[in-house]
Order: sequence, then C-alpha cells, then structure tokens
Amino acid sequence: MLSLVFAAVSALVWGAGDFAGGKASQRTDSFGIALVAELAGIPLVVGWLIVTRPGLPAAADLTWGAAAGVVGVAGLVVFYRGLAGGAMSVVAPLTATTTAAVPLLLGLVLDRRPSALALCGAVLAVVAITLVSAGPTGGVTVPRGTIVAALGAGLLFGGYFTLIAQTSHASGMWPLLSGRVAGVAGLLVAMRVMRVPLRMDRTSVALASTAGAFDVTANAFYLVAVRGGMLSITAPIASLYPVSTVFLAMAVDRERMRPLQITGLGLAAAALVLTAA
Repeated sequence: MLSLVFAAVSALVWGAGDFAGGKASQRTDSFGIALVAELAGIPLVVGWLIVTRPGLPAAADLTWGAAAGVVGVAGLVVFYRGLAGGAMSVVAPLTATTTAAVPLLLGLVLDRRPSALALCGAVLAVVAITLVSAGPTGGVTVPRGTIVAALGAGLLFGGYFTLIAQTSHASGMWPLLSGRVAGVAGLLVAMRVMRVPLRMDRTSVALASTAGAFDVTANAFYLVAVRGGMLSITAPIASLYPVSTVFLAMAVDRERMRPLQITGLGLAAAALVLTAA
C-alpha cells in the first residue's frame, strides 16, 4: 500500500515537472532543456546523500543507474522534440501510454505476478493516462516523424522505469546520482557531435531548472515505490503524471478540461483503488 502512495506522489511531482519542461520547450532547443534539467537535479541528490550518509553502493547498482540515466535523458530530448512539432495533443497521450505499457509488460516477465485486481488496476491506469492526456486534435495532420518521436520517447521512458527498478534497496539514492552524471555526459557528447549550440534565456533556464528539480524528486519517490512494490503495478501508477499536468494547465493557462479527460480522472481514481485492493 505504501509503495502505491509513493508511486502516486511521484506521478504528481513528475506532472509538475513536465508542465515546466513543456513551457521551456516552446522557447528553446530540447537538448538545452534536458541538459539544464539534468544539472539542476544533481545538487539535490548530492544533498540527500550528504544528509543520509549511506554506504558505498555496488558497481552493479551504479551501472544500472547510469544506464537508466542515459535512456531517460534520451527520452526527454526525443519527447521535447516531439512537442516542438506542435502536435502536443497527439504526442502527450502516445508517450504517456507507451511509458506505462512498457514496464507493465516487462514487469509481468521480470517480477512476480500481481493479483488479478491489482493487474486490472494497472491496465485501467494505462487507459486513464490515454484519456487524461488527450487534447483536441482539431483535424490537424500529424507528421509520421512526430508519431515516431512520441512512441520513441514512451519506449525510452518505460525503459528508464524498468532499468532503475533493477537497483538494490541497499544502494539508496546513489543510482540517481550516477544516472544524472551519465545523462549529462551523454548529452554533452551528443551536443558536441551534432554541433548543437546552447542558447537559452533566463526564463528558459528557470523553467528547465524547475523541471529538473521536480524530475529528480519524482525519481526518488518512484525509486522508493518500486523497491517496495511490483514493477508492473508501481510503474503504471507513477505514469499517471498527465493528471497533474492537466490540472496545472487549467490553473495557469486557463485550459478547459474535456469530457474524455474527466472520464480519465475517474478511471485513474478507480485504478488506485484496484491496485491497493
């Protein structure tokens, strides 16, 4: 039960971070946003490690964390590139649904089987994510590349959920640090090879930094959740992050919630009840 609470909290925090990152993606290149977000999260992880003073982690845990970090930051870049295409109403639900589906399916193979009710709740969460993140299409033709980017980002995010779940409980938050360091290194190499300039105004830096702070906090909650529960259940619940993104869009941008989104919120609540049963 407690693991589901942590997973739900991570979803709320992730949604807030995605809202800030989405705002930044409207102003600057996705590589710059991802780089600043990754860098902003490092001091938070270091601070937590200083306060808790855990023992040194095993090399395997650092490796899992680094692999997860590289996959996760690649997902961020692809996701923001997809959003920049202007079809957010298509990119968001495709990415979110794929993100939830990947660890759900892999968790059934890698982890122990959940109860029938819990599994129904996880599947219901995937449906809820699709509905909550759905926006008006307006009859716009979406380029194939944008759809590929949305699916690719979802696969990468789902891969992150699965990889970070392989770390041991004894490693504490060390995998998050190795993941951030590896993510920054990978971004710098990619930007150098692709000759991507880093040009960001103060507002973009502030938004990206906020997204990074929320992201690493959500990562910490998810890590605690998945270590205390099952991957096939906690990951879909943590993937309910579009819920808070939608609420923030309503509060800040005065967006109106569509009937499909209201239905999705109801399904999300039902999913939480079923998974906790």
